[in-house]
Amino acid sequence: MDGFNRRYGFRDEPDCIRFRILDPACSFVPGQGTPDVKLDGESFAGIGKIASRVFITENKTNFLAFPLVKNSIVIFGAGYGHQTLSMAKWLQECEIYYWGDLDTHGFAILDGLRAHFAHVESFLMDRETLMACAPSWVAEDDPTDRDLQRLTPPEAALYDDLRTNKICRNLRLEQEYIDFNRVTKALGLLPNEESN
Repeated sequence: MDGFNRRYGFRDEPDCIRFRILDPACSFVPGQGTPDVKLDGESFAGIGKIASRVFITENKTNFLAFPLVKNSIVIFGAGYGHQTLSMAKWLQECEIYYWGDLDTHGFAILDGLRAHFAHVESFLMDRETLMACAPSWVAEDDPTDRDLQRLTPPEAALYDDLRTNKICRNLRLEQEYIDFNRVTKALGLLPNEESN
């Protein structure tokens, strides 16, 4: 498709970033106070710092249900496509929390995201959360076992247990199965900001 577009002078479809503003005071969009916005990567990079805290989640349900949080936005689905987000240099000035599935690919995405934003912290990707949600465990279809260099010691220990099947074979906890009370409690424990 890329060759076709170039050959006939069409524009390629841009990589886009979808995000929700979680605090009406941060909104730059006329109308509703906490809009759901989709921008191409360049436009997202160009808006500048609109919040001091950024959450990234891979699941659409979690993205849509994410509670209002002071001075914050939530981004939907960076996945392995970190390049588009990396254009937004203003994110270097924000606290960033990544909430992915508790499986080998969730940790691989976290590791890759830290290649662009070394200060990213994981959110609800810990052993306590995994063990508390044991009834919701499923099997990861195609786990990775590559070495990851940018995990914290507790993250690396859990990742190693997952990739070596120490807890159980191909263990996966999808983020949407984490109890919402646990989500709101974790938000309340974050420093310096308050959930609305």
